[in-house]
Amino acid sequence: MAIDTNIYWKNTRVLVTGAGGFIGSHLTESLLQLGAQVRALVHYNSRSDWGLLELIHPDLRGQLEVMAGDIIDPFCAFRAMADCEIVFHLAALIAIPYSYIAPANYVTVNCGGTLNLLEAARQHRVRRFVHTSTSETYGTARYTPIDEEHPLKGQSPYSASKIGADKLAESYFLSFGTPVSTIRPFNTYGPRQSARAVIPTIISQGLSGNIIRLGSLTPLRDLNFVSDTVAGFLKVAESDAAVGQVINVGSGKSVSIGQLAYMIITLLGGNKEIICEDQRVRPEASEVMELLCDYSKAKALLDWEPMISLEEGLSHTIAFIRENLGQYKPYLYNV
Repeated sequence: MAIDTNIYWKNTRVLVTGAGGFIGSHLTESLLQLGAQVRALVHYNSRSDWGLLELIHPDLRGQLEVMAGDIIDPFCAFRAMADCEIVFHLAALIAIPYSYIAPANYVTVNCGGTLNLLEAARQHRVRRFVHTSTSETYGTARYTPIDEEHPLKGQSPYSASKIGADKLAESYFLSFGTPVSTIRPFNTYGPRQSARAVIPTIISQGLSGNIIRLGSLTPLRDLNFVSDTVAGFLKVAESDAAVGQVINVGSGKSVSIGQLAYMIITLLGGNKEIICEDQRVRPEASEVMELLCDYSKAKALLDWEPMISLEEGLSHTIAFIRENLGQYKPYLYNV
């Protein structure tokens, strides 16, 4: 029997870690629209800066409980989860190039922070813990499309730290019966995303001049619009069948970085020159060359499938970046 989503979330007490980030802010916004009581955990800073939650409509933002802290502190993790029924864990260090520079930080945050939250969830006896993985844990595809049985490979310190976090989540389900579900998004994009990611990098450079600087143009990526990814998060939390499972969400289509760049240039309506810069090229053995999602498990268990085409999603993203171009630094390589 299908769940009435509005009834399911109405007044449900929810914790979102990483709520000030790209996907986290969109998920938080959707939960508020559905009537959930949301506690948003954002990384502490002395400016009371809530990250991308600042872009949520003030009427919704006023309904939000914001808590500043850090998931690497177990006491903070425990307090953040108090009285919450459902936890969405998105807090993480995610930039692959920065993981080459500060790999220990990735282990501390992505593994240690996840462990703190899992233990807090066990002690608080939460109803559902949705852990966020990444398609990067698969490494370069041994076969496509990639299903959840595909081997995992740590081709960067980032992906290795996420594999560790995923296995900790799995262990808490198997060892303690903690109701953990792991969602494994492929490459999510859309409004609010920073120029750390390739699509905002291309768009912000294209809107600012006639030269677009990129790394390798040959890797293939499966690009999923943020509203579709958020719908996957919600469905994972709603479904009892998702407990103990790892579930891919992606578009089921792949495009090369070069093809993507030319598609964006066409949508921008102008001629641009693409230059490949060595500093933007990842180490050869670390670069994931192909990602293509098999989302058949999500469709079978959750009745989830992507709704937004790449062209439509890119158009929404271009519109947002055009209006907020001053927030970007297209002249910098953002790691």
